[in-house]
Amino acid sequence: MTKKLLCLVLALMMALTLFGCRAQNAPATAPATEPAAPAAEPATPDEATPAEPAAESAAEPYKIGILTGTVSQNEEEFRAAEKMGGIYDNIVTATYPDNFSTETETTIANAVALASDPEVKAIVFVQAVPGAAAAIDKVRETRPDMLFICGVVAEDPAIMASKADVCFLADELTMGDSIPALAAKMGAKTLIHYSFARHLSYATIAARREKMIAACEKLGIAFVDVTAPDPTGDAGVPGAQQFILEDVPRQVAEYGKDTAFFSTNCAMQEPLQVAILEQGAIYPQPCCPGPYHGFPAALGIDVAGHEGDVDYMLAAIKTKLEEKNMAGRMSTWTLPVNMTMIEIGTRYAVEFCEGRTNGRFDMDVLNSVLKEVAGDGAKLTPYADANGTLDNFLMFMGSYYDFSTGETYALEY
Repeated sequence: MTKKLLCLVLALMMALTLFGCRAQNAPATAPATEPAAPAAEPATPDEATPAEPAAESAAEPYKIGILTGTVSQNEEEFRAAEKMGGIYDNIVTATYPDNFSTETETTIANAVALASDPEVKAIVFVQAVPGAAAAIDKVRETRPDMLFICGVVAEDPAIMASKADVCFLADELTMGDSIPALAAKMGAKTLIHYSFARHLSYATIAARREKMIAACEKLGIAFVDVTAPDPTGDAGVPGAQQFILEDVPRQVAEYGKDTAFFSTNCAMQEPLQVAILEQGAIYPQPCCPGPYHGFPAALGIDVAGHEGDVDYMLAAIKTKLEEKNMAGRMSTWTLPVNMTMIEIGTRYAVEFCEGRTNGRFDMDVLNSVLKEVAGDGAKLTPYADANGTLDNFLMFMGSYYDFSTGETYALEY
């Protein structure tokens, strides 16, 4: 009995000694492993190795904010944000007001509201309407770490390049040559340019117009400026759209059916396409080229279930235009440019937030994401003017689609 009691005491002392050793060593590893315990399955003693802390450090939660226009201003951007929300479960969205030019404070407030969530690490802002620069400044008063990716930039390129980390803009300078070249290819003798003072104050839009004038003169096309109502003015979007519906027939009556039309405003694209279809005129491309810009509503195409399906959209447009004998009179890019900017911006933000970029601006990662999203038919070129090159202000150029042949091509001019 005494021997049994002695053995029991010795066993108890050994157990206490072992427990004491583990307790003394615990502080060296506990801080690194404890945070992951709730999310991980219970580990066996053999699994509790020093390698675990490295896996935990990459798991910091984050969200990406996407700020777009409303459905009435540009539905494709709004839907693109929805699409990103369907792909990633950490997307939060907001919109800027339709009358953004007079409601700048609302745009700023909506950007600040997105940034008020500490888990929001990046904001994709498309379109970056007037007020975007001020919104970025306001956000960075409290969130200097916020990554800003801005598309369809309306303010001065140099200013926006200094505010945002990445800027995108459809290559309006190249389009100053490509639009007249395509109009000539489609048989245009006249090119009507619809715009208004606010848009013509934008540096790239003004520069594109000047290039269009020069290209039209070279091609023997008459260039005609027509001042349209600003959709952010007193008459609003309905007034601007009604003007287009009424003016296109007047211009065709004066210049004939071989007249090409181009408008600098998104809200005008649908009525412009409707009027051109009725008049048999020419439509080289939307202001923000792509198959979703105006075409679905103008042609009565049901997009439900095909959001983002470019091949479906191009085929559906082709069928509708062939029915109206207009396949050779209308064109666009194969890519929906604004939607593509949102997708590229969101994917780049993911790469940044997960630590896979070399700093805040990484051109190699951007080109890689561009290829994944847009294929080989698109390219990004840094903006350059007389003052130099802005490396992070990128001009986006895509390929055109010929609805009469079903071919994709890059214009030569």
